[in-house]
Order: sequence, then C-alpha cells, then structure tokens
Amino acid sequence: MDALRLIEISGQALRQSEEGTEVARVVAEAWQIQALAQAIGGRIALGGPPDLRGEATALSETGGGGAGLPDHPAVRGGGPRAVQLTEVARPEAVLTALLGLLGDVGIALVQVACATDDEGLYWQCIETIDAADEASDRVRAMLRRLAERERERPPETVRGRAGPA
Repeated sequence: MDALRLIEISGQALRQSEEGTEVARVVAEAWQIQALAQAIGGRIALGGPPDLRGEATALSETGGGGAGLPDHPAVRGGGPRAVQLTEVARPEAVLTALLGLLGDVGIALVQVACATDDEGLYWQCIETIDAADEASDRVRAMLRRLAERERERPPETVRGRAGPA
C-alpha cells in the first residue's frame, strides 16, 4: 500500500483513538505511527533519492534502537500497520504528510500524559513523545534537503521543462 494512504489510515485511527475513553489506545496508535515512520525511512533509504538516504536510515532506526520496527506491545499485539507499506512514490509529499501526522501524535500524547494519574502510562507517553520528536527531526532534515535540491536546479527543470534539445 502506498505511504500516503497508510498515513491517511493512521491519522484516522489516531483521531478515533482520541475520541474513545481508553487512553492506552492513543499510545498504541502512536507506536503504530512510529513503526510507519520507520518503515518509510527504510524504503527511502533503500530506493529513494541518494541525498536523503543517510537521514532516511536514521529515521528507520528512531524509537527502536536500530532493531527494526518498535518492539512495543502496542505494535506486537495486532501487528504493525507499517508492514503493508509497498511504496513511497512521492517522497516530498509523503514526508510532508508524515511530519503533520507526527505533530498530531505529539499533541495527542501530551493530552494523555497531562490527563492520566497512571505513572506507567505517563512514562509511556513521554517515551513515545521522544520517539515522535526524533522522527520529526529526521523528516524535517529530509524536507530541507529536498528544498535545497529544488533551489539548486536550473529554472527550466524546476518548471518542468527540459530546456532546448
């Protein structure tokens, strides 16, 4: 499944988890999104633009210590949605959407952390916020590289014209 579609599905799942009364679902969805961010990073590292591969590799290792998808009960329970990822067709659009989704995750987790009296859940939120923040930093770095590459292109290429033959 295309990355943009999985980001859309993940955003819907996050919004639905926020509507429910079980705050642990928000944490579970946040880890699902972290697994998706790692999978997107892995895809870009393997076949994306060469100048993104270093940051993409780092993204693929966020929140999981470099051991693949996060080993978290929220991801292990039903399996990570990220395994459905088959393509990252438009890296800039995917990274922009992923950055927005990671921002939504951060906001949702802060709300859960502030509302809970459960110390364990609080620290799960903090750990997940840290992972989402690290992933966001990597995504921003890749988007900056893409923007720099666009600025360095000749004007004819930027507008979609190849120039004289």
